[in-house]
Amino acid sequence: MRRLLAGMAAAVLLAGCTSGSDAVDVNSGGEFRFVEATPSGEVIPPDERASAPEFSGTLLGGGEFSSAELSGDVAVLNFWGSWCPPCRVETPQFQEVYADVRDDGVQFLGLNVKETDEQFALNFVDRFGIEFPSLHDPRGEVALAFRDYPANAIPSTIVLDREDRVAAVYTGEISQDDLRRVLDLVLGEA
Repeated sequence: MRRLLAGMAAAVLLAGCTSGSDAVDVNSGGEFRFVEATPSGEVIPPDERASAPEFSGTLLGGGEFSSAELSGDVAVLNFWGSWCPPCRVETPQFQEVYADVRDDGVQFLGLNVKETDEQFALNFVDRFGIEFPSLHDPRGEVALAFRDYPANAIPSTIVLDREDRVAAVYTGEISQDDLRRVLDLVLGEA
């Protein structure tokens, strides 16, 4: 029995955050699949940055949010799910960074995706003491808005500069040190 349980646990760990054949239907009638993340990151030079798409939605626990609220600040968008093992490692580190930079013109926004029961997401936020807001996006509509970037890999992190342009994109778990470095870089831009 222990071997069976160990084998099943290993299979779950090897699967990462891939969703396999589970697709998220979107309003356009198409499918949007979440795929296993490839740990990589890219900082985009300022003269090559594109504007981030506008988006809005409902926050976990209620209330509306619009991406216009991020305007003028550096923003960290983190696509996560309570079902994602790397998110459990990364999210508490994000909270630590957020606590250090929230008064420096940096906003954090979580985007909870593919979570059919909002209570799982709320429990996750409570468990890790997350103070920054998260949108509840069970259908992945915001991730779809970022289709030019790999936001369909969970976890993914997108950093926006003060001009609402995509400054950095990370797929997979991002270390606290890497996140701090890119924030220092973007905050230091004129």
